[in-house]
Amino acid sequence: MHNFTDQPRPVPREPTVQPSQPIPQPSPDSRQLRRVAVSGLLGTTVEFYDFLVYGTVAALVFGELFFPRADPAVGTVAAFGTFAAGYLARPLGGIVFGHFGDRLGRKSMMLLTMVLMGSGSFLIGLLPTYDTIGVWAPVLLVALRVVQGIAIGGEWGGAMLMVVEHAEHARGSRRGLWSSFTQLGAPLGSVLSAGVVTLVATLPDDEFRSWGWRVPFLLSIVLLGVGLFVRLKVAESPLFARVEREPVDRPPIVEVLRRPKPVLLAACVGIGAFTAQSLLTSFMISYAVDEGYTRPQVLTAVTVASCVALVVLPTASALSDRVGRRPVVLAGAVGSAALAFPVLALVDSGSPGLLILALALGHGVAQSTMYGPLGALLTEMFGTRVRYTGASLGYQGATLIGAGFSPLIAGSLLASYGGGSTPVSLLLCAGAAITAVTVWRLRETHTDALDSPAATPAALEGTPR
Repeated sequence: MHNFTDQPRPVPREPTVQPSQPIPQPSPDSRQLRRVAVSGLLGTTVEFYDFLVYGTVAALVFGELFFPRADPAVGTVAAFGTFAAGYLARPLGGIVFGHFGDRLGRKSMMLLTMVLMGSGSFLIGLLPTYDTIGVWAPVLLVALRVVQGIAIGGEWGGAMLMVVEHAEHARGSRRGLWSSFTQLGAPLGSVLSAGVVTLVATLPDDEFRSWGWRVPFLLSIVLLGVGLFVRLKVAESPLFARVEREPVDRPPIVEVLRRPKPVLLAACVGIGAFTAQSLLTSFMISYAVDEGYTRPQVLTAVTVASCVALVVLPTASALSDRVGRRPVVLAGAVGSAALAFPVLALVDSGSPGLLILALALGHGVAQSTMYGPLGALLTEMFGTRVRYTGASLGYQGATLIGAGFSPLIAGSLLASYGGGSTPVSLLLCAGAAITAVTVWRLRETHTDALDSPAATPAALEGTPR
């Protein structure tokens, strides 16, 4: 029989205090991703604000201020010709900034392009008109447009690549959604530009022509200051940091053009979105005013359409993360072609309410569905070592063909055939058809990794799926 009194007694333990659970903190990668996303948004907002302010003011008064000796219709075409000059310079900007962005890094090029872009817009606001300095007025206007075009040719690539490459590093499965922050600069810039021009357009005509048109350009310096403040705080792309010390045999442009198919496909897939964007914003202002709408009515319609785009664009981009880039872009292209004639018929009705509906459908919904996933899609077509050059060339080629020439072609056709909206509708259909055919030929890329250092034409070849 055991004597339990001889057993050692257990020593009582001090009550343990459970440490409080630490509050989860966002990782450095997540914080940096949000900062980069905001910087991309601000950059493309400045880009589209500058370009859309120019397109809007060109449609309203540049014909008479800078080309006063021309016939009114010819003056409008000349004003849009300077608009196209900015787009002609964009591929050059894509090559120059793409080269240094692929060699030296994304961040420094983002800072430089933003300074050039905002400064060019500010200086346009200070330009003397034809009545003051004669022929030098349009010459200086074109020169500043070219500087802007070169800067913008490098801006989108740097901003988009920073966002997508940071998203790949932090949350790789949501590249489409995060890329939409950069793409949102288009409708946000449109809202800001239309809002500012609407305010100054309420001035009496003589005051608007003498000084009011300058105000939207001069205000771009505010956006420039905010954008630079944010961009100075972002870190370099982690994907670029992995490969920047690797030896490179050829310049990025040579490497890309050795196999030009990805660049050509990237340019063609974006033509529909930029054709619709240009015809249904800057060109539509001139067209609708000629049809009898007031300037505030047209600018209000553009603003409402851009607000619709602020919702549709990120939704389409997020959807492309789930179902793929191809089906979303294809749906937008088909919708744009199907709505081309109905949208212009609504514009021709003369009703301000139907004008708003037309632009909300054509620009806010169909165009935004095409445009939303475009940033992620184009970056996925190229490897890290040549991505800045390749994506920039593809994107700027699409803007040159789709947005640079379509207002000029539409204006010339309307002047030649005595009006009627059929040429505009046909141009919308043509742009959408090019996008639809191209995207049908692409292989789906939304699940591809971005960390390959070389160009990846395999992402574009083979049987589409």
